[in-house]
Amino acid sequence: MPTPVLGVSSDSNGNTATIAQDPPHALPELCAKVHQKLEAFLRKEPATERVRQVQEQSRTSLGILEEALQRYSQDELSLSYNGGKDCLVLLVLYLSALHSHATRTANGHDAKHPPPPRLPRSLRAVYIMSSDPFQEVDDFVDSSLQTYHLDLARYAMPMKQAFQAYLDDHKDVKAIFVGTRRTDPHGATLEHFQATDRGWPAFMRIHPVIDWHYAEVWTFIRELEIPYCPLYDKGYTSLGGTTDTHPNPALAKGGDGKGGYRPAFELIADEEERLGRDWS
Repeated sequence: MPTPVLGVSSDSNGNTATIAQDPPHALPELCAKVHQKLEAFLRKEPATERVRQVQEQSRTSLGILEEALQRYSQDELSLSYNGGKDCLVLLVLYLSALHSHATRTANGHDAKHPPPPRLPRSLRAVYIMSSDPFQEVDDFVDSSLQTYHLDLARYAMPMKQAFQAYLDDHKDVKAIFVGTRRTDPHGATLEHFQATDRGWPAFMRIHPVIDWHYAEVWTFIRELEIPYCPLYDKGYTSLGGTTDTHPNPALAKGGDGKGGYRPAFELIADEEERLGRDWS
């Protein structure tokens, strides 16, 4: 029986448990399985208007990812990954786009021309760690390394310095996929492809999920049964560090949180996503 790629289980309270699946033997196999599952989701008749919107958002994001794969070689691309919900959606879409791109490129060659290089053994990624990380986040990121074949570089320093250090260590990287959305701080005016601002390390930021809404992110994760960080089942909706991140008060049971918190996917409004974060 083939090894499952994406999967979840539920605990006695109905909350989704995040279990890392045993990885396929190689990245191409993983990409093919993810692509197959995503295509099945995109082909199905949407049961709700939100599912239809998520299907359309997915198609748009896949188009941006394909454009990036045409502009840059795989060695020039990397992914900013911290185990959060947004970059998790981005990663799954990226895996599917890699399969489509490799298949389409290979089919475009005739017998007189050699096929393009195969997909690498792993995907380049950079993890900019919080100064006070949650153990649950670090554990989930660790599980992602095997599940998704990530070649992950970790930097425990401020974001600007971390990106500079990463580019110094990986001089061929020219563009980095980022899971920023418009409701994120400083995300409102970003474009799908946007170079870094003056004073920052120079690279192209690529934002395939920039126009996704909070509820759409969770609909995608739950429709495709993607394992996620268990903090989201404890009422956390935006993950930072242990000193500035708390369960979202909008999800408090009984209004005061003494009875616990509902899972993150029950939140709907974009503007309530970061009510559990302390901003200086």
